[in-house]
Amino acid sequence: MTSEREHATPSDPGLSEILGGRSGAVDATLPVVGFVLVWLLVDAAAAASSIRWAAGAAVAIAAVIAIYRLARGGRPRAVLLGLLGVAAAATIALYTGRASDFFLLQIVSNMASALVWAVSIVIRWPLLGLVVGGLLGQRTRWRRDPDLVRGYQRASWAWVAQYAVRLAVFLPLYAADQVVWLGVARAVASPALVALSVLVSWPLLRTALPADHPGIRHPR
Repeated sequence: MTSEREHATPSDPGLSEILGGRSGAVDATLPVVGFVLVWLLVDAAAAASSIRWAAGAAVAIAAVIAIYRLARGGRPRAVLLGLLGVAAAATIALYTGRASDFFLLQIVSNMASALVWAVSIVIRWPLLGLVVGGLLGQRTRWRRDPDLVRGYQRASWAWVAQYAVRLAVFLPLYAADQVVWLGVARAVASPALVALSVLVSWPLLRTALPADHPGIRHPR
C-alpha cells in the first residue's frame, strides 16, 4: 500500500533538483586547477613569477567562464561574485607571495559559513530554508510552518558538518604549505562534500515532516 506521505507529496522536488549546482561546481573548480597547474609548470625557482602567472591564469579562466555564463543567460550577480572571488584569492596570493594563500579566502569563508549556518539553526532561521524558500519563490512563508522550520533546522546541520570537514582537510594542508594537495582537495573534496550534503539533507528534511504534510512546495 502506498503511504499517505507519498500521496501528499507526489510533486515534491528533491534538494538536488532545486539547488542544482553542477555547473557552479565546475565553474568554481576550473580556476583553481588552472592556478595549480600553471604554478607547477612555471620554473619553481622563480616563486614570485610562478605566482604571478598562476594568478593570471586563474583570473583569465574565471573571466572566460563568466563571459560564457552571461552569454547563456546566467544570473549576473552570481557570475560576477564568482569572478570577484577568484580575483580576490589571486590578489591575496600576489600580495603575500605565497601560493598557498590563494586558498586563504576559501578557508576563512568556510569558517564564517560554518558559524553562520550554526547560528541560523539556533535562532530558528535555518539558512537551508532561506535558500530553498527563495528558490521556490516562497520567501519566508515557510517560517509560519513549524514542521518545515524543524525540518530545515535538522537538514542544515548537514551543511555545518561539511564546512567542518572542509576545515579539517584544508587547515593542515595550508599550515604545511601544500599547494598541490590544497588544489586537489578544492577540486575533489569540496564538490563531493556539497553533493553529499545535498544527498543527506533531503531525508533529514523529509523525515522531520509528518505523514500528512503537503511538502516543501506548500508550507502550512
